[in-house]
Amino acid sequence: MSTYVYGITAASHPSLPEGMGGVGDPARPVRVLTEGELAAVVSDAPEGLRPKRRELLAHQNVLAEIGAGGCVLPMRFGSVAPDDDSVTSVLAERAEHYLERLRALDGRVEYNVKANHVEEAVLHHVMATNPEIRALAEANRQAGGGSYDDKIRLGEMVAEAVKAREAEDGAALENALHGVADAESVGPGSTGWLANVSYLVKRESAEEFLTAVERAREDLPHLEIRLNGPLPPYSFVEPGPAEPAGAAAGGTDTAAG
Repeated sequence: MSTYVYGITAASHPSLPEGMGGVGDPARPVRVLTEGELAAVVSDAPEGLRPKRRELLAHQNVLAEIGAGGCVLPMRFGSVAPDDDSVTSVLAERAEHYLERLRALDGRVEYNVKANHVEEAVLHHVMATNPEIRALAEANRQAGGGSYDDKIRLGEMVAEAVKAREAEDGAALENALHGVADAESVGPGSTGWLANVSYLVKRESAEEFLTAVERAREDLPHLEIRLNGPLPPYSFVEPGPAEPAGAAAGGTDTAAG
């Protein structure tokens, strides 16, 4: 039977609630595998597991329960090892790495911040601050809409100006939140967001971080800023080359919601 891995903790981590269920239908009982100073929270892996909402929530709920009792190195949804022995073998092989990460991430959570432009607001800003675009738009208006080429030219100019503004506003948001977290991890640039950054925050400093996000919303009203967290520190596990399931600890995109 394959083994589904939720996360890695210290062997001294408090026990999980009796009868706790994880992924699968019916939910597979969650159990703990111990190896030296480390433990892995696992269950039997159901066949044909798919990232449906119920399964994603089950994965997250197990991690939330573990995290409530202490630090956990979260694994990405769908992390499956051949068997229990494979999991404990990797715990033994990577013990130094995992123990260092548990120490570094203790008492910390992750917040993910994404942002995009409010379309009407950014277009208004582009028109107001770019005389060339404003002049061409006015010329087109007076010409009853302008020629096909003039319309294309105006559209290209607006698109270029908006793209440049995206880069500026992404940097402005990151600068506004810089220094209020212990670490930052920039997400992939191809996600469709002008900013996608995860922040590692001490639990005791969470209120300060949330206040900084609200201040950024006030200072950058033309941005739609989306905050997700607190989360297990997915983006800061820094997986080694041989994780229990042959898969790295995952990013927040696996979160259901």
